[in-house]
Amino acid sequence: MTAFISHTSFDSLNAFTQSVFWSRVLDFHEDPDDPNGPGDEECPIFSKDGTQQLLFIEVPDAKQVKNRLHLDLRPVEGSRDEELERLLGLGAREVDDRRHPDGTGWVVLADPEGNEFCILRSNTEGQRSTTG
Repeated sequence: MTAFISHTSFDSLNAFTQSVFWSRVLDFHEDPDDPNGPGDEECPIFSKDGTQQLLFIEVPDAKQVKNRLHLDLRPVEGSRDEELERLLGLGAREVDDRRHPDGTGWVVLADPEGNEFCILRSNTEGQRSTTG
């Protein structure tokens, strides 16, 4: 007997705003039959193929300490540094730059409510460094 992850939940001060931010980051969508709206206490978003769901739930308390769990993101297209610029433009904030001169490493970011996540190199960038 096993279990599977139904969805990943995020406590939020503003579930709708967080769902919009993360929809843009991940190219996820809301349920067209039950769209999210300002003031909604629960705002789910889904991957295009429907296999992944994030659920943003309003809670009264702001984030207090470092996340115990975070997302590591890898660009689908372009480089880590290009994706970093895109995410900053969407409202992410840089928390820690862990990039190295040889191109390895990652950048720690925070979403608009301070939840940390990382941007890694693309698969293409990683293959280039291991093959030459």
